[in-house]
Amino acid sequence: MATLSKRTATASPDTPEAVAPDSRQMILETAARLFRRDGYAATTLRAIAADCDMKAGSIYYHFASKDVIVAEVLDIGVRRVFDAVKQAVDALPPGTGLADTLRCAIETHLRALLLAHDFTSANIRILGQVPLPVREAHRALRRRYERYWVTLLEGLRQRGEIRAGSDLNRTVFFLFGAMNWATEWYDERKSPLAVVASELADLVAHGLHSHDNTTGQPKPTGLT
Repeated sequence: MATLSKRTATASPDTPEAVAPDSRQMILETAARLFRRDGYAATTLRAIAADCDMKAGSIYYHFASKDVIVAEVLDIGVRRVFDAVKQAVDALPPGTGLADTLRCAIETHLRALLLAHDFTSANIRILGQVPLPVREAHRALRRRYERYWVTLLEGLRQRGEIRAGSDLNRTVFFLFGAMNWATEWYDERKSPLAVVASELADLVAHGLHSHDNTTGQPKPTGLT
């Protein structure tokens, strides 16, 4: 892709694309779709502009470079999911158990993941393709989201709902792998999302639940 000189991201008031309030969001949504479909290298500013029905140079009224666009696309993909999960978990009644907490967090993650499909799928597909500075800057947000899940599980372990010695970091990596892959295989016509979330929560809860010291059997998980 030919390198174009950087221009200010501040919109000029007499630029049609800048005047339209939805132009910036349209560029991001178009870029997310193209990054997801074609990958990072093949998605040029000219391709994004063409799909937005604007001149390539007009993009510079909103974004200084392609890497600024891809950085925002990557962050949106994680931020929408992170915000939705935190809000849903915060709304749970105090003392909600392991299985119900997992069910809520997993289902919310999956719903947000699939509703922001182009952004989240692009994130998963192109993270390894983007320039290292962009990737490293974005990883800070990913790590915060991963740490949120670890902290959530750690709180449940302190209440005795998860057995001591469980590697919660590894558990979260396993969970994210399972949940994020849903962008590739999930078909709402075959199974409701709530059922998929419940099945995964059930699997994890039974694997993590602390054992009764007397019987050696798993304690009831509260699953219905």
